[in-house]
Amino acid sequence: MKIIDDSLLKDLAEQAQKSPRLRMNYNFHQSLDDKCHRFLNALEIGTEIPIHRHPTKDETFLIIRGKVRVNIYDDKGNVVETVILSQSEGNYGADIPKNTWHTVECLEPDSILFEAKEGPYISHEQDGILEL
Repeated sequence: MKIIDDSLLKDLAEQAQKSPRLRMNYNFHQSLDDKCHRFLNALEIGTEIPIHRHPTKDETFLIIRGKVRVNIYDDKGNVVETVILSQSEGNYGADIPKNTWHTVECLEPDSILFEAKEGPYISHEQDGILEL
């Protein structure tokens, strides 16, 4: 059993701070080929997650700690929906339907999301990045 506790979150946040990407995953799935991907994603302010979509996969975000903004876009790159995920604001998660352009922006240091989506792993470059 893997326990999600303060020690794990602290270690993961420290790894994200040191990462050139300013984010770090902690995977619960065993392989990138697994049918279900479940992981923690630690985010720091300034990390860049391109506007992307998963043509065949729904994706769920749950906020564990901190604050992030989730944006949904149309095919032209216009924001059509936005939500701030923050336990203190009472917004705990977002479920993104397949083939929906989206991104996540970190608004507080040491923010951590739990994410779940169908596997196997496919890079954003293959799934689709919105070119503006």
